[in-house]
Amino acid sequence: MTSTTRLTVAQALVRFLAAQYTERDGERRRLIGATWGIFGHGNVAGIGQALVEYADEMPYHQGRNEQAMVHAAVGYARQCGRLSAHAVTTSIGPGATNLVTGAALATINHLPVLLLPGDVFATRPADPVLQQLEVPFAGDVSVNDCLRPVSKYFDRINRPEALIPAALQAMRVLTDPVDTGAVTLALPQDVQAEAYDWPEEFFAERTWAVRRPAADAGELARAVAAVREARRPLIVAGGGVHHSRAEEALAELASATRIPVASTQAGKGSLRWDHPQDVGGVGHTGTATADELARTADLVIGVGTRYTDFTTASGTLFGASGVRFLNLNIAPYDGHKLAGIPLIADARAGLEALTEALLMHKHRAEPAYVTEYTDDKERWEYRVDAAYEAEDVDIRPTQPQVLGVLDELVTEDDILINAAGSLPGDLHKLWRARSRDQYHVEYGYSCMGYEIPAAIGVRMAAPDRPVWALVGDGTYLMMPTEIVTAVQEGIAIKVIILQNHGYASIGGLSESVGGERYGTAYRYRAGDGTYTGAPLPVDLAANAASLGMRVLRAKTVRDLRAALAEARDADTPTCVYVETETADTVSGAPPAQAWWDVPVAETATRSSAVKAREEYDRHVVARRRHL
Repeated sequence: MTSTTRLTVAQALVRFLAAQYTERDGERRRLIGATWGIFGHGNVAGIGQALVEYADEMPYHQGRNEQAMVHAAVGYARQCGRLSAHAVTTSIGPGATNLVTGAALATINHLPVLLLPGDVFATRPADPVLQQLEVPFAGDVSVNDCLRPVSKYFDRINRPEALIPAALQAMRVLTDPVDTGAVTLALPQDVQAEAYDWPEEFFAERTWAVRRPAADAGELARAVAAVREARRPLIVAGGGVHHSRAEEALAELASATRIPVASTQAGKGSLRWDHPQDVGGVGHTGTATADELARTADLVIGVGTRYTDFTTASGTLFGASGVRFLNLNIAPYDGHKLAGIPLIADARAGLEALTEALLMHKHRAEPAYVTEYTDDKERWEYRVDAAYEAEDVDIRPTQPQVLGVLDELVTEDDILINAAGSLPGDLHKLWRARSRDQYHVEYGYSCMGYEIPAAIGVRMAAPDRPVWALVGDGTYLMMPTEIVTAVQEGIAIKVIILQNHGYASIGGLSESVGGERYGTAYRYRAGDGTYTGAPLPVDLAANAASLGMRVLRAKTVRDLRAALAEARDADTPTCVYVETETADTVSGAPPAQAWWDVPVAETATRSSAVKAREEYDRHVVARRRHL
């Protein structure tokens, strides 16, 4: 007879999660490392009580905002190479719907997070309950259903026994290198507290193998033939390189063949910046070196990339006649994009197989091609030096100069986190990544407010490394609340706030598309009703200090250099606040090296929009479909 244990659904779930592990390449890790939670009536008596009951088995972290808790969990999972994740529990109503943005971010970036929102009563003793959305035509719908399209797996546990298959399916998806993302188990508040006789086998330790599928022999042969035929091949390294821990395999292939390697935002750092074959970021925010190679490439070898519009310059970048694509990707959906030759495999396994086959043929890029991109890269680095250059004087730094001073300070141990605004463009073009995980820019969803909570998650996964969250004032105002969490937990993140009084990135984009920077500045209203008055007297440094963070104000380049050094050595959460200068009077970041399609008004009376449409029409004709 099977032995059983009587527990509530919430208690059973917490015990089950504590016994799940992953394994890849001999590395075994706990799958759910901790649970984040904000408690309300929809989860306090269920999951909340269970976390108290099993506090020794399941670590708990207190958050301040539900979306931010997901961001912290995502940062943790990315730093752990997707081998370990966090769970997030919320109440019903706004607590649950606040998860949606974080869930979308996790799913788009293929990063695992387990969401455990409370739900309305399954038994409906009172209908409606507090915070319940009534849907007259569907009694089984709740606000949690808005998590369905942004989850890779969704289930609502309306009966205790339904938890067993749902929990197992949830673990399967969390550990699937193709399908991982946000996983949601919606938990009605009455079911959470309901007792059931659970089979003891449900709580046995399970190890979920994270597989590395090898390439099909036929696909590999076609891929090798395509590389050998190419005269101007270019590798585009995407986030899949990092997810697979394939950086060394990529470096070996690049060194052996001398094929240049460009990187997407997610793939930057796949090679160190000083690797001979690294040519920097590619696409709208890429380097001139990489983008020129992309324009003339006859074979684009995509490794773990989704080919987003920033990478392809909205379909205008890879323009050589007869260009072909070879797509090494673990996901067939991405492997077949751009009518490419698919090589469906784990990135590391596929790269190793390609390297072995090409070495057998002694294949190498032509020397003239190597000389061409090597010289171009050297010229680009001079442009980076010019943007970074900041004498130790009493002037306000530009944003690139802030990066330059930080570049002088960091080592390969440091991790930089960013997600939105003008910083991703400057970082992609300029930052010199020193290690595989130093460059942590979330650009799949480019979510303002990601940086600070993600830094907390990263620091939890890498407690001995300096972790920097780089935020503009717009991003900071979106979600500074987790500073309190960092202070409470003693998580020594470093936050750099760059104050430029508005949405700098969107302001520039607005100007370029005829929007005249309307509604993008943080200023008082002027007499004409526009936001063109004096800057708002908002003191973000004082705000960060009020949340418990140590704050260092840097008014000049000299101050900045000292403040960043002090922050790096700090063992408590520390913020460096700096007002940046515009690039009008000093060298700024190089402009975009490739186009990005943001449709412009086809008819307008204002001259700015008319001119912007003329420029748009000039670029859009270069777009092509690769068939």
